[in-house]
Amino acid sequence: MEQITVTAKIQISADADSRALLNKTMSVYSDACNYVSAYVFRTHDLKQFSLNKTLYSVLRDKFGLKSQMAQSVFKTVIARYKTILENQKKWIRPSFRKPQYDLVWNRDYSLTQNRFSVNTLNGRVKLPYFTEGMSKYFDHTVYKFGTAKLVNNHGKYFLHIPVTYDVEESSISDICNVVGIDRGINFVVATYDSKHKSGFVNGKTIKQKRAHYSKLRKELQMRQTASARRRLKAIGQRENRWMQDVNHCVSKALVENNPKHTLFVLENLSGVRKATERVKARDRYVSVSWSFFDLEQKLIYKAKQRQSTVIKVDPKYTSQCCPVCGHIEKTNRDKKIHLFSCKNCSYRSNDDRIGAMNLYRMGINYLEDSQVPDTVTAE
Repeated sequence: MEQITVTAKIQISADADSRALLNKTMSVYSDACNYVSAYVFRTHDLKQFSLNKTLYSVLRDKFGLKSQMAQSVFKTVIARYKTILENQKKWIRPSFRKPQYDLVWNRDYSLTQNRFSVNTLNGRVKLPYFTEGMSKYFDHTVYKFGTAKLVNNHGKYFLHIPVTYDVEESSISDICNVVGIDRGINFVVATYDSKHKSGFVNGKTIKQKRAHYSKLRKELQMRQTASARRRLKAIGQRENRWMQDVNHCVSKALVENNPKHTLFVLENLSGVRKATERVKARDRYVSVSWSFFDLEQKLIYKAKQRQSTVIKVDPKYTSQCCPVCGHIEKTNRDKKIHLFSCKNCSYRSNDDRIGAMNLYRMGINYLEDSQVPDTVTAE
């Protein structure tokens, strides 16, 4: 068995008194995070033991935090700094602008009589919740809750709870289907499977909508007025949420439209951002900001739920190699008209489909290389 962790976003209901307590607790918690963040930025100290020794009494006395809340503040700040150092490779001070509150399961929050009991600065409050679409996660014989985050989103309160559960591990010997998946902009995904069938998800609508958001942001930023700033704040992460929903739908369709024990083969696009530096400036926004990684992550955990596997392979020549004769040549592919035409055998097809076909072939090679002979014959 292997474990999967997903985030359940559960809406809770709060009356006026409970809202006041939650808002006060989240605001003070964020202020405490900013205080600790400033200290860490000065000292570069990321050890919880030493931070606790130096700042614990300050968090208790100055901010009025309870013991567990103070420990959670240290963990929240340390985790944010470690993420920044891993991604940016330098010390950048994070700012905790939005009110938030991290709650430890069975200490800061628990479930009693179909209500969440949430710890605040002035004691616990019991809050009913909406179970629509989330009811399965409350079976604690299967799902285990972790440290949650309390969020106020446009006046509605949510608990973002990491939920961990066991799934049966997939085995290479059980693989019954291989799907090559080429990710791109013209087509979000192009696929080719063991039945020699191709599939496409058109990216034209997505590209147009993202261009609309980009144009809107530029226009609002150029105005530099109070109303424009309010509008920018209002649209917030709307584009990001919409794109995440698209990736959820695409990854779900890929997994559900293929049988269990499928091997999905993706290109390893870890260096795609550097490659886009050679793209024309006017086209760079689309290339750099396209959410390849988000789609990949969603496909990985959804595939695990179906006892399927995702592997990443070297993308070198996947769009230049002929899947029929194996001839590799840069001019095989015409990017402008999205056409692949082999200079050796004259095989022609859509260039994204060619990429998917080559990824499928690499998946087949991966399975062949993974097979262990039952017997070894000595010479």
